[in-house]
Amino acid sequence: MEKVKLRTKEKLIAKKIFFTFHFSLFTFLFVFSGCSSAPRQTGEVFTDRNMAADLLNLANQTANHGRYEDALVILEGARRLAISTDDPSLRVSTSTSRGNFLFYLGRHEEAFAEWENASIEGDVFGEASLAALARIYSIRARIMLLAAELTPNAVVEELIAQLNREMVLVRADAISVAAGFITLGLAERQLGRWTEAERELRRALDIHTRNNNLEDAAYCWFLIASVRSLAGNYEASLEALRTAIRFDRRAENGFGLASSWQAMGDVYQKAGRIEESRTAQRRAAEIYRAIGLIELAEVLEKEL
Repeated sequence: MEKVKLRTKEKLIAKKIFFTFHFSLFTFLFVFSGCSSAPRQTGEVFTDRNMAADLLNLANQTANHGRYEDALVILEGARRLAISTDDPSLRVSTSTSRGNFLFYLGRHEEAFAEWENASIEGDVFGEASLAALARIYSIRARIMLLAAELTPNAVVEELIAQLNREMVLVRADAISVAAGFITLGLAERQLGRWTEAERELRRALDIHTRNNNLEDAAYCWFLIASVRSLAGNYEASLEALRTAIRFDRRAENGFGLASSWQAMGDVYQKAGRIEESRTAQRRAAEIYRAIGLIELAEVLEKEL
């Protein structure tokens, strides 16, 4: 949570990235045998493209649960299929996800290169919405990196202007719009405009709640909690985290649960409620250990 230790998902960035695929159609050549009466194959084949989409979804889900290295391995399969079928939408989407995973792992230069490649591919081959989404994630990453610096407000305002231009291009896809609202919320938080930040995050929350995207809704509540904590509204922040936990319990998302309990421990500590902080941190460590993220568990256990 930054000062609420942003959910490890956001620190490494942000919880959950789904994509809508608009497959570009192409026509296969007719195949004839030596006999002029041989049947022709005119149907379009989606086997490899469907497999690529399934692998991409699995990679995103794996990353959402904190397993970024595993997600990269899974994504390589999707990437090969996207290239072998020469499907522009899949090429853009796999590059965008790869950029996200690399950023989570701290490989920032590679991440920005992937997002750049995705946006170029999308622009060249008519996938304007997917290209804009790649740029939205690139803008979000820049905002997250600026959070650790004393950045002039004008820099963040320029990123907001860029973001608003990109959001025009994704307006037909609700999930991409939600990604834009989250990024706007983070920018407003960076500027210390707490009311505006929560307003944008709630816009994303409304989209995810309507679509029953439990993990995404939980992530929005997590970010709302971070805004409230930075504003000094600790009890309101804790209530937002309790709501995030309720959503992640329904989604059986152990990584999200551990992240929210860890953040709750930080908020309790800021509020001077030390024993409650230790209880929350201990619970977070238990969950991290139970889902196999031993290093994260050990960091918390050492602090305890």
